[in-house]
Amino acid sequence: MIKPHGSDELNPRYVYDDAQRTALIAEAEGLPSLLLNSAAAANAVMLGGGYFNPLDGYMTLADALSVAENMTTSAGVFFPVPVLNMTDETGIEAGSRIALRDPNVEGNPVLAIMDVEGVESVSDEQIDFMAEKIFRTLDGDHPGVATFKSLGKTVLSGPIQVLNFSYFQADFPETFRTAVEIRNEIAERGWNKVVAFQTRNPMHRAHEELCRMAKDDLNADGILIHMLLGKLKPGDIPADVRDASIRKMVDVYFPENTVMITGYGFDMLYAGPREAVLHAVFRQNCGCTHLIVGRDHAGVGDYYGGFDAQTIFDEEVADDALELEIYKADHTAYSKKLNKVVMMRDAPDHAKEDFVLLSGTAVREMLGKGIAPPPEFSRPEVAKILSDYYQSLDS
Repeated sequence: MIKPHGSDELNPRYVYDDAQRTALIAEAEGLPSLLLNSAAAANAVMLGGGYFNPLDGYMTLADALSVAENMTTSAGVFFPVPVLNMTDETGIEAGSRIALRDPNVEGNPVLAIMDVEGVESVSDEQIDFMAEKIFRTLDGDHPGVATFKSLGKTVLSGPIQVLNFSYFQADFPETFRTAVEIRNEIAERGWNKVVAFQTRNPMHRAHEELCRMAKDDLNADGILIHMLLGKLKPGDIPADVRDASIRKMVDVYFPENTVMITGYGFDMLYAGPREAVLHAVFRQNCGCTHLIVGRDHAGVGDYYGGFDAQTIFDEEVADDALELEIYKADHTAYSKKLNKVVMMRDAPDHAKEDFVLLSGTAVREMLGKGIAPPPEFSRPEVAKILSDYYQSLDS
């Protein structure tokens, strides 16, 4: 199986030994505590699950600035975005051991224990530098920029021991999986070549067919549909609705043992190209050999060019940075001429009107009225789930 990023074996920061974890939970009750922001909590969950391999904790300011500038830590470890614990809390000292409390679970239980190796102040100029490099903009209307600039002016760095996976296991027991669990299941299934599909949205007909095209083109053993389960921007469809619609699509339209439906506990960055590279790191750590990167991958609004998330791998990611390969996809849509979904680049003789194309707004309005989009755009079983959701909002 493909190696994890940066090491021969995964280094998940979750404490799997029951006795050790119980002892740490007891210890945490006597430690000074810090209530994390959601971004730092999501980073802890991802460190716990092995997704951020080979990192063992939160980055120093120097590492974060280096990663923002050239996607490598000060020691030369390739990583596409800073992994930070930023806060406005004062009184935390280097050399201390603290309990990190979860902001997303009632009662703020301890999520992890941190050995604080560094406490550093970060300037507005440094925050802007990192934001501009990560998001390619400083526009405060960009949801990722707005979140990043609100996280705090103190950077806490050091290794962590993760004690649970926040709300993700309880809320999504059938879907949430760590990189360790996915890697193990891929091995159990006997898959060697696995193509991953990242999604924060429901999957329409074009997404379904894109997964099928990639599997066939690569002669892959299986597809990992990997959905983000953390926080999104207002207006995005909740994870439980996405989960139900994707499961229905796979149950009805894919052969048995060709698809794994999983999710991961991270808040969306909307960082476009940089987030696409982060997604590649996640999927290599999961054991996937390929990642589908299509039009406007991980984008928002018009901050990124349609295929910037593909060109970053050619222009900014060194050839030896990752073992995973990118499957570059064009915009896919149903062709009225060919009576099937195609990539637009493969249909040069088509005009726009030869495709079934619907805007997100148009689809939302149709579903809210209980009108199913055409089957060429969305499977009727999927449309029914989404229609029920939108009608419940409208009512």
